[in-house]
Parts: sequence; structure tokens; C-alpha cells
Amino acid sequence: MADPRGFMTVPRQVAERRPVTERVHDWHEVYPGTPGRAVLPIISKQASRCMDCGIPFCHQGCPLGNLIPEWNDLIYRDKWRAATDRLLATNNFPEFTGRLCPAPCETACVVGINRDPVTIKNVEVAIIDRAWDDRRIVPIVPEWHTGKTVAVVGSGPAGLAAAQQLTRAGHTVVVYERADAPGGLMRYGIPEFKMEKAVLDRRIKQMRQEGTVFKTGVTVGVDISGEELRERFDAVILAIGSTIPRDLPIPGRELDGVHQAMEFLPQANRAALGQEVPDQITAEGKNVVVIGGGDTGSDCIGTSLRQGATSVTQLEIMPTPSSDRPNMQPWPTYPMIFRVSTSHEEGDIKRVFKASTTQFLGDDDGKLRALHLTDVEFSEGKFVPVEGSDREIPAELVLLAMGFVGPQKTGIVEELGLDLDPRGNIARNGEYETSVPGVFACGDAGRGQSLIVWAIAEGRSAANGVDAFLQGSSGLPKPIDPTERQMMV
Repeated sequence: MADPRGFMTVPRQVAERRPVTERVHDWHEVYPGTPGRAVLPIISKQASRCMDCGIPFCHQGCPLGNLIPEWNDLIYRDKWRAATDRLLATNNFPEFTGRLCPAPCETACVVGINRDPVTIKNVEVAIIDRAWDDRRIVPIVPEWHTGKTVAVVGSGPAGLAAAQQLTRAGHTVVVYERADAPGGLMRYGIPEFKMEKAVLDRRIKQMRQEGTVFKTGVTVGVDISGEELRERFDAVILAIGSTIPRDLPIPGRELDGVHQAMEFLPQANRAALGQEVPDQITAEGKNVVVIGGGDTGSDCIGTSLRQGATSVTQLEIMPTPSSDRPNMQPWPTYPMIFRVSTSHEEGDIKRVFKASTTQFLGDDDGKLRALHLTDVEFSEGKFVPVEGSDREIPAELVLLAMGFVGPQKTGIVEELGLDLDPRGNIARNGEYETSVPGVFACGDAGRGQSLIVWAIAEGRSAANGVDAFLQGSSGLPKPIDPTERQMMV
């Protein structure tokens, strides 16, 4: 362990962010330099807060089973190379999770029972950012090749993790991506201010040097059929994500100005990268309303502020969460508490809870001008309008950020006749194999909409299943099987 008294003598301290007045005028990450560099001056002291807890529940909180106490101890002792090795033993892409994961490991930290938990996420990103700076992240080329081939459909974190594991195991892996560049939602769904695409690009470059082949601009099910993939490859992994957005089918939904978040964010990301975006949806000079209180809604807020929105309002149908852990969500579970994202810090954001939108209102020319909403209370299993609370708020742009309901069924899923689970996701067994032999599924496509850390864990587990399918057995690590995953937070 690190300092035996560190958790008692050292207060929790996180990396300082750039001033709001500076960062809202650019698209760079909100931390000076990188998150890892921003936290370096305090990282040793923060790592020292990791206590000798006996049973490290942070392992339970992390789907990857990261060896958190070990790298905390190594950082405290200034052994950065060893800490990097321990981090990469369980996580292919800690530079992604260190920026984008909401850190369920921290809410499971034993110190967090009655004190502020260890800044695990900050330590993680400091380790990997320094490793990249010191040029210690190099291609790991397999010593021999099996002669087996694998197609991975989708290049989000699940697909990338599966592809890297299988390439390093000696298989020939081809990743198919329908966008013009690999990365999935990390490429065009995550704003630059949360993760600059240079962070993604350097990892893709490493994977190419290891031998993974990327084919972009290819829509499987259109440009190449599922049966063709099965004929060409010994195994197929579907990491196609959960991409069907939850809609709000109320009067006025067809008005010009009501858009899904994933119509808005990819365009903004492309523009931030200097690409031409004809007829771009923009928040400039508009009253913006974001419907949905999750990470995607937060991304819409930060993006709208940078585009010059006149005002930003966020609506959430649920009640205002408490600032403390609710009794029904005891440690070490991940609690639903009131959280303030970096985007919420950046402007006068009006956050309205227990509100339901009942109608979008437009002008004669079909353009959105306002929305009608009412307060609601949860009663007898449903939301009931509060009498006399009806009102209008101005809006020229509404962004629907209410989550996703499952993977796209048209295309390869229908072509191959894959079985679905009761939630509409791709059904698979404990080895991540679908109802069609040799076809596997991982990430949000099989689990449902979830966190990036779950996606990487699923990709690693699916790689184990595919490797065993091809070779008879596998030595690749397998964090946990999908049936157990459905029971975990």
C-alpha cells in the first residue's frame, strides 16, 4: 500500500481546469495541456490516500477489474513504468476511460464510506498520459500468426478492444467502420473539449502498426453482406453499438429545429476539426433546450455554449437528485446524485427537473419557436401532470438526448437472423457468441447503452470467446461473462 495514514492526512484534490472564460472560446480539452499533465503536481499525494482496505471494492466497481491499489502504490513510490504495466494489464485504452468514464470505481472506494474517495480516475489518466509523453506506448506485434481471420464490425471502444486483443493473439483482424474514420462515437459523438481526437488517432496508429487493418466508409449490410463476411472470415464480431435514439413523438415533433443529439453533435465535431459541414445545425444566437440529463445532454450544453447560444435550458423528467448518496443506493453501488459536469460550469444553465414536454410550438413557416411543458409527479408507477403548471419557454433549437433503445436491426442483424434478448439487444451466450455460430456480439449492441469502461471490458471478453472458438482454448483475459454483467450496475 501507499502511505498508511495518507487517507487521513491528505484531502482529496482533483486536477484544476482551465478558466471558463478561456475554454468556452475554443474546442481544446478543459484541462491545461492534458488531464494527466494537469494533475501531475498533486498525483503522488493523491495516490497516497489509497488505504490498506483489505478487500479493495474499487475492483468490484470497475468492470475491467483494474488493479487500482497496485498502481496507486507504485505512483506513490515514483515507479511510473511499473504502474503503466499494471494499468495496461487490464485496460487497453486508459487514456479514453481516464477522460470519459464516470469512475464507478471511485464510488466503490472504501475510503469513500465516510470520507472523500481516492481520485482514481486522475491517477489513471496521469499514468497513461505520462507513458505516451515518455514514448513508452509502443506497438506490441505478435510473435507468430495463427492463420485465422476475424472481422470486427464497428470501431467504438468495444470493437477496438476486441480487435487489439485478437491481433496481439496472432489472428488477422479487419475492422469495418461506416464513418470516414475509425473511433465510433468517440470520433464524432464525443466533443473535442472532453477528448481531443489526437488522443484517439495515436491509439489507432499503434493498432495499425501492430497489424490491425481498418476499412472505413464501409457499411456492413449494404456495401458488404453479413454472409460475405462469414464466408471470408473465420469469425465475426458485431460491435455496432446501441444507435437507435429514444424519440419524443409529441405534437410538433416535425418542426424545423427539433433534432436528436446525435444529429447535432457529429456535425459540431466535424466543424471543430475543420471539416466542411453543409447546412450545419448550430446553436448560434438561439434559445437552446436540451431534453435529457445524462452525459450526452451535457455534451450538447458545452457544444451549444461554444457555438454562441443565447440561452441553454436542460429539462429532466426525474426529480432533482440529492447531493448525498440515497439510502436505497448504499456504498459500494454507483449512486444517482446531483452532479455538475464541466459543461454546467460554463454558463448560466437553467436546469429544470420534474418537467415533461407536451408539445413543440412553431411559426407559420414551420420553424420551432417554443415548447410547452408541465411539471410532473411520480404517482402509482407513472408521471402525472401537476395541475396549473403548464407553461411555454422560448426555443429555436431543441436537442433530444434521452438515450438509446438498442442496435440498428436493419442490415446485418436482420440479414443473419440473429436472436434478440427481451430488451431488443443482440442475444449471446457466456462466450459472447450469438445464435449464429461464429458470430459474436459485444459492447452496447449486446449489453444495451452503457459506459465506455463496460464497452472495453466487453470487447476484451468477446476476444477471449473468439480466440477460444478459433483455437480451442484461450489465454486472453476475460473480465466477466455477459450473464453476470446484466446483474451488475
